[in-house]
Amino acid sequence: MRHVTDSERRARLAVRHALAPAARAATVAAATRAVTVLHATEPPTVYLSCWARVDGFKRAELDAALHTERSLVKQLAMRRTLFVFPRDLLPAAWASASARVATAERARLAKDVVADGLAADGGAWVDRARAEVLAALAGTPAGRTAQEIRLAVPMIDVKAAGVGVSSRVLNHLGLTADIVRGTNTGGWHVSRPRWAPMRDWLGGAPEWPDPAAGYREIVRRWLWSFGPGTEDDLVWWLGATKSAVRAALAGVGAVQVSLDGGRTGWLLPDDVAEVADPGPWAALLPVLDPTVMGWQGRDFYLGPHKELIFDTRGNAGTTAWVNGRVVGAWVQDEAGVVRVRTVEPLSTVEDDLLRAEAARLTDWLGGFRVSSVYSSPLMKAQGWVRP
Repeated sequence: MRHVTDSERRARLAVRHALAPAARAATVAAATRAVTVLHATEPPTVYLSCWARVDGFKRAELDAALHTERSLVKQLAMRRTLFVFPRDLLPAAWASASARVATAERARLAKDVVADGLAADGGAWVDRARAEVLAALAGTPAGRTAQEIRLAVPMIDVKAAGVGVSSRVLNHLGLTADIVRGTNTGGWHVSRPRWAPMRDWLGGAPEWPDPAAGYREIVRRWLWSFGPGTEDDLVWWLGATKSAVRAALAGVGAVQVSLDGGRTGWLLPDDVAEVADPGPWAALLPVLDPTVMGWQGRDFYLGPHKELIFDTRGNAGTTAWVNGRVVGAWVQDEAGVVRVRTVEPLSTVEDDLLRAEAARLTDWLGGFRVSSVYSSPLMKAQGWVRP
């Protein structure tokens, strides 16, 4: 069994995630594939993740991929989290991770509807709400905003368990691939989508694989991006069962490797060769970037800094990287200038690399201050204040 050291894992991360300068992606689609999917819970994260991976990145490139070319699509999937998927990976998600979440969400909503006295039969209420929303969207290929849908379907403009029902119904329809977050009616830093019928948005309905095949395809892509990873990494990242992960690993013919600390990792059978070290590099990544959120076992790149980088709910703040390890975080001052705070000593070369990235990001943001509901202890210690 081949042994993969932590330093080799960091080198693979730099190359596969398009973070080292020589490995950066040429397009936003390539940047997305580099990490399998982009994390989209925070609207600015998608743009900042692309900025970090695509030289000369312009926001219009991502807007075009999402709303004009539709080669990238937002989809609620693993762990009930919103991601940006390459279009060809969507059917695999619909059949596996999204379907798993949809089942749980439907049961929860049906239970809450009954508990709040909105209906005696929660399941029937959910079915009716879904049908009425789809009827309201019929013949509107550009879609409607959530507000417009609530006006057209009053039954969903209520609360259950203290939460607005309309967003839950829309999310469930998205999980089942009936509708999709289409054109954003707000700026790049906010999420105000028009919800459109999926068939209209994609120009047809792609064929779904069976659930096992769906998991296999997602696991195959994850292994290329994040391998070597452990079984526990995949169970956590997919939000799936161990049996589903083990079946997928067997289905793609994954190869065992040993990792530092005595753990067992997995690689694709045609991806066992060592990846060359890309040389010195630095990166500034946004909150919840797919790289920092890619593994459950994070010691090989976080070291002792987990409590500073992640909040108490397991959400990652901004991160500053040098040569495959997290060495700090970044925030912006009142003028919008990016400031980096490191938590371990750096060499002059490493410090210069981070300063150059901070200047590059400051220039790209042009004085705009990025807002986020997530802030790590290190961000707060650095004086982060929500704009």
